[in-house]
Amino acid sequence: MTSDWLALQVLAHQEFATRIAAVSDWHAPTPDAEWDVADLVRHVTEEQQWVPHLLRGLSIDEAQKLIEPLGSDLAAEWAKYSAAAAEAWSSTPRGSSVQLSSDTVTMEDYLKEQVADVTIHSWDLARAVGADETLDPALVEATWTIFEPQRATLAASGLYASPVELGDDVPLQDRLLALTGRDPR
Repeated sequence: MTSDWLALQVLAHQEFATRIAAVSDWHAPTPDAEWDVADLVRHVTEEQQWVPHLLRGLSIDEAQKLIEPLGSDLAAEWAKYSAAAAEAWSSTPRGSSVQLSSDTVTMEDYLKEQVADVTIHSWDLARAVGADETLDPALVEATWTIFEPQRATLAASGLYASPVELGDDVPLQDRLLALTGRDPR
């Protein structure tokens, strides 16, 4: 199963990179009212900065000391840290544990979380820049398997807005986005 998630990680990063290439206004609003496009890209890129350090077994405190401020060319920063994260994922032993801020998880659980996060933010970025909002169906299905079982706790976590009510007859991508508080309509 891990190899499938490694392929999905690469695919999620490609989806995000495609949307970055469509950015013409770094100050455009995003579906998250607190972020503009630059903030969103900065957030997702910063998450990738942590990956190699955490996969090497460093603690959050140890990794924090190694995280560098991002430069002003966010597209170049994404390319740099996306590549570093991909390399770290592919070279980390499969049975590894990863210490996150609130828990120690398996490498695969961290990988799944990262794939899901980049996938959802790829849609956010597409919406913000007027790019194609269609996500790869394999990413949508995989992300659904992560978020749907957590339906009751997602909104309570504060990471996402309350779910948007849509019928069960809408496409899976729309149900996934609605589950994470996004209105795909």
